[in-house]
Amino acid sequence: MKIIKKNSDFLEFLDVLQSRAADAGSAVERDVRAILNDVKENGDSSVLKFTKKFDDKNAGKITVSAAEINRIAGKARPEIVKALESAARRIRKFHEMQAESSWSFSEDDTVLGQIIRPLKRVGVYVPGGKAAYPSTVLMNVIPAQVAGVKEIAVCVPVPGGEMNPHVMAAVRLLGIKEVYKIGGAQAVAAMAFGTKSIRKVDKIVGPGNIYVATAKKMVFGIVDIDMIAGPSEILIIADSSADAAFVAADMLGQAEHDELASAVLITDSRQLAETVSKEIDKQLSGLKRHKIASASLERYGAIVLAGNIPEAVRLSNRIAPEHLEVMIEKPMDILPMIENAGAVFLGPWTPEALGDYAAGPNHTLPTGGTARFFSPLGVYDFYKRSSLLSFSRKGFLRLSKIVETVADAEGLEAHGNTIRVRKKGIKRSIKEI
Repeated sequence: MKIIKKNSDFLEFLDVLQSRAADAGSAVERDVRAILNDVKENGDSSVLKFTKKFDDKNAGKITVSAAEINRIAGKARPEIVKALESAARRIRKFHEMQAESSWSFSEDDTVLGQIIRPLKRVGVYVPGGKAAYPSTVLMNVIPAQVAGVKEIAVCVPVPGGEMNPHVMAAVRLLGIKEVYKIGGAQAVAAMAFGTKSIRKVDKIVGPGNIYVATAKKMVFGIVDIDMIAGPSEILIIADSSADAAFVAADMLGQAEHDELASAVLITDSRQLAETVSKEIDKQLSGLKRHKIASASLERYGAIVLAGNIPEAVRLSNRIAPEHLEVMIEKPMDILPMIENAGAVFLGPWTPEALGDYAAGPNHTLPTGGTARFFSPLGVYDFYKRSSLLSFSRKGFLRLSKIVETVADAEGLEAHGNTIRVRKKGIKRSIKEI
């Protein structure tokens, strides 16, 4: 595990981290654009063609019936179903706190406000390549349900034609009836453009590989999307009070996602740095996904030595990590200093895995430094807002001169005329009286 001691080395490593979130290469973009255009032109036949090519050569229908959902969900292990039920309750309770409602106020003969309505139809993409993610179903569907979205379509790839029982158990638990056995850019295209089998959605949410992320980026504007999610990452700020085994375990927990995942420790303790490095080697050897974790740590993992904890926080803010763990003696003390992070986990007993599965906050988080301007997925992502304006004649007159003046300043005569015509109408009505 490399230990970074110089500022110049940190800047070089930061460039490497940020390169993971760079735009897709021209080859990926070309391939994705071809898939999007094909699905747009040929609908279901195109979706099925790409499904056979990339996931299941024996694929038939892409729609999953209610009976099939029940049959496959019935194979799920009872203890996992019970865990999903408990997690769902906590996730729903947390997200209910984010619910919004329309509002208005009256002032000076006017009514101003905002109309808040749920989106009508949402598509949820659930990854299914290197692993199955029932937790992604919970984290993406529950906020939409809390917002009041009536139609939720779930797309999940099925490599080899095998649907995961635990993903279907999560689907059944949440009462989702509309499921499609498709993945990749073709799934994004189907949801964005619509086909005979899959009606067009208003928004697409959920993580995926580079092809899915690129497809979402390309259809943004035709539909809304949550964010462009990149490889997963964790950053840990720790001092000498931290348990090296805890730190190492949490770094490995992120590194095992895939070869592009990142795990970084920033500490002011040289001893902790050295101990964590040894502990990582010790724990790594026993992992089933040790090859993936090793590749991740080799290129995108690091232990950074900072002069003190405030400096560690400044470095963390530059990285703007998806997950930020704080394992120092008094973690709350530095919370006001933390500016950029998708989710903040305070103290040794708050590992990032709690947030992944059961704590309640959403695990769909901004990556690749985008925590500088993106937020976690939430109920607020499934609303649309309309401004509300209602003026009485008196209220209209009160603002009329301001509007005329600004319209004239902008050279928009017809804008000003909408005011002048009404003022003339008022004068006529007064004369008639």
